[in-house]
Amino acid sequence: MARRLLRSCFGASPTTTSQTSHRSSTDHSKANRPVNDMEVLKETDFNFLGPKKAGKVRDIYDRGDKLILITTDRHSSFDRIIAHVPWKGQVLNQVSDWWFDKTRDIIGNHVLATPDPNVTVAKKFRMVPVEAVMRGYLTGVTDTSIWTRYSTGKRDFGGLVLPDGMKKNQRLPRPIFDPTTKEDTHDRALTPSEMIAEGFITAELFERLRETALAIFARGQEVAARQGLILVDTKYELGMDENDELVLIDEIHTPDSSRFWQLASYQERFKKGEEPQYFDKEFLRLWFKEHCDPYKDEKLPDAPVELVEELSRRYIQMYEQITGEKFVCGEKPIGQRIERNLKWYAF
Repeated sequence: MARRLLRSCFGASPTTTSQTSHRSSTDHSKANRPVNDMEVLKETDFNFLGPKKAGKVRDIYDRGDKLILITTDRHSSFDRIIAHVPWKGQVLNQVSDWWFDKTRDIIGNHVLATPDPNVTVAKKFRMVPVEAVMRGYLTGVTDTSIWTRYSTGKRDFGGLVLPDGMKKNQRLPRPIFDPTTKEDTHDRALTPSEMIAEGFITAELFERLRETALAIFARGQEVAARQGLILVDTKYELGMDENDELVLIDEIHTPDSSRFWQLASYQERFKKGEEPQYFDKEFLRLWFKEHCDPYKDEKLPDAPVELVEELSRRYIQMYEQITGEKFVCGEKPIGQRIERNLKWYAF
């Protein structure tokens, strides 16, 4: 299904990826307009929306009491952009919107409108400087992952003391709230008492954050299971409104912010000591490691078109499995479509 849809979105014979910027109509003559089938949204420059802040994936326009969040097709790794993946931005934006709707009875969210497949207009809130990380399984390979820390002897995680002898990818006795700080330089994994002592959060707010994250994660696991998926771990960002009530912001349960495994094959693979079936983006990262030094080289080679196309197909596949809905490709040219849909928000 996803592969057939990918062909219909790209056209009959995709050969190259058009990596274009999209400027507002006052500057259209300077834009290199996309001419190839694999059009991507590389960046935006809509001067009628005011100043822009560019994140790894989103272009953010601050409108005072609201934010206009445009999710591009940028794909980052090694602390830099390594590719632009067709339809990735639309997938991420629409998956988040779908999950925001599924969890609004648990907690309010920042969404005011979604005027375009790649765009969310959001109310601005005070950010809680703690990232709510939730873990349901003993897995991961990074230094901060729960499996790495368990392997080095740590047993107490978020008030849950794990027994010796657990195996990688094993389900935890209960989900763990394992937060980190949110800082400009480097996020840190601190204990609750350390976070409170350093002034990141009060004890009362920490407990509210924990209870809220546990409730959202439980809902996510429940809904994912109905779609044949395991929501393994994720992270949430929360803000506070004028009444000091928590509000869910940023994104939720996307393929970029969350780890998903296929439910049907999990038990058999776990018993055999095999890795679960998962949404794999690592193949593109590995290609760059094999063909250059992505941390040191000033200029990176272009990602192979066939790998970019395959990654795009996988994003679409995840959209369809998570939501249970067919992915509908947004109208092209993408930049012109977004500009038209955002004219209502001009100064």
